[in-house]
Amino acid sequence: MTSTTSALKGRGELRDQPRPTAGDPTAGDPATVTETALPSPPDADRRRWIALAVVMTAAFMDLVDVTIVNIAIPSIQRGEQASFSQIQWITAGYALAFAAGLVTGGRLGDIHGRRRIFLLGIGGFTLASALCGLAANPEMLVAARIAQGATAALMVPQVLSIVHATFPAHERGKVFGLFGAIVGLGAVSGPLLGALLIEWNPLGLEWRAIFLINLPVGVAGLFLGRRFIAESRAPHALKLDLVGVALVTAGLLMLIYPLTRGRELGWPLWGYVSMAGSLVVLAVLVAYERRKTARDGSPLIELSLFRVKSFAAGIAVQTVFGIALGVFFLVWTLYLQTGLGWTVLQAGLTGVPFSLAVSVAAGVSVQKLVPRFGRKVLQTGALLMAAGVLIYRGASEHYGLAITSWQMALPLVVMGAGMGLIVAPLTDAILSGVPREHAGSASGLISTVQQMGNALGLGLVAVVFFGVMDDHLAPADIRPAFVDSFEYALGWVAAVLFAIFLLMFALPKRATRTGVATETGLAAQDAVAAQDGDGERASTEPEVPAVVEAGGPVR
Repeated sequence: MTSTTSALKGRGELRDQPRPTAGDPTAGDPATVTETALPSPPDADRRRWIALAVVMTAAFMDLVDVTIVNIAIPSIQRGEQASFSQIQWITAGYALAFAAGLVTGGRLGDIHGRRRIFLLGIGGFTLASALCGLAANPEMLVAARIAQGATAALMVPQVLSIVHATFPAHERGKVFGLFGAIVGLGAVSGPLLGALLIEWNPLGLEWRAIFLINLPVGVAGLFLGRRFIAESRAPHALKLDLVGVALVTAGLLMLIYPLTRGRELGWPLWGYVSMAGSLVVLAVLVAYERRKTARDGSPLIELSLFRVKSFAAGIAVQTVFGIALGVFFLVWTLYLQTGLGWTVLQAGLTGVPFSLAVSVAAGVSVQKLVPRFGRKVLQTGALLMAAGVLIYRGASEHYGLAITSWQMALPLVVMGAGMGLIVAPLTDAILSGVPREHAGSASGLISTVQQMGNALGLGLVAVVFFGVMDDHLAPADIRPAFVDSFEYALGWVAAVLFAIFLLMFALPKRATRTGVATETGLAAQDAVAAQDGDGERASTEPEVPAVVEAGGPVR
């Protein structure tokens, strides 16, 4: 969900030329870089497609890891006796670290080299995966998941930047089509792969296998990436706004931490003080970013973007949509496995109709519907999702603990179709009025707020799901209590989706393309990178195209 550009394009082609990799005999000789350092055309073609396979595998691994963790949450809870707040932080910790580091990761790639930061990220992600698999207790697992999110924030922003720097404009449509297919496959296969690993239980590893499977993939990616990915960087990359990063992270932690721990601690006074203080910290962030803009023009957040009505409204929609998804996917997993007592494999298979509906609707919305109907497509998607949620709630109330996967298929298909109508064109609508010189910052901010909204939604699970349960349940009451809490949470999700429908009235009726063009379905990211050749603001890559994030649970 996203989730993600500086590039080799147009007038900036020679300026942003990929640099020779380590071990190249011409490395260090500027005179030979553009004439003799690059391989012969056939070899160059082979190397760039291998490089594409490496970065696509990294994106696939990142998304699969997220969906696998969602399906494994009940198994982790049973195996490690994790508390409700620890379960929330296993998912929310990743999302928060990823969101806080996404913009910084993109800037680091622009400054220090995308290949270098990508390799650092995939190496760190692999190491963090090993730490997750070897965690001795829930606290260690939470810490390792936060490390995973932080290293993913280094790895993922480089993926499309490397694509832009490696492939000419006329080939990128085909490349992005491959991205959509591969990462969409990851969204569908992630829950199934996680379910199979847990059911198979290789070497008695149980849930640990879902993390340890990343090790051979990550090591291979590290080796092949070092050999085949050419280095590139933006020539005029901005300095890091470390103070802005610190303020954003502190503000979010002050808001989300009390939400996840408050119920278990009896909602202490410090929790309310912390949540109120988060608003003060975020206000300080706005003031600091204004001063930073006036002083050196390199803020973390380009505040002038919020004067564009479509962008401000779209960011609000993206944030609230992230909250809805964060709540739904976590409580849905708990409902299926703990409430209904289904096996992890049965739960994984149940989500297939949803994922397929998202993928089909996303393709139709971009290619056929949005060009004809504009904003109405997104609003229809919000209403469809809300209707699907309410149908699901009605089915759960009617069938109770006896509900089957087939009885869930209709609401899941309706929800998936609605989500597909939203995720693919939403980023395009947000960017439609953004000036070209700020499109990179806008794209990065879109993906960042989506992850922040998701982290906030995961934090709210303590209120809308666990908050309506008794603190001490008899064993016989646990399953009915989880079902009741799920139905209650669905009511909140439906209300949030209706609020999103209303917020969408502030989006443009049609994407005006006054500032940013759109190529394929990728919300103007290709056009964003073309501006780097004019020496304008170095862009920050969003995680992945929005259509790619659609296939399943988001971070």
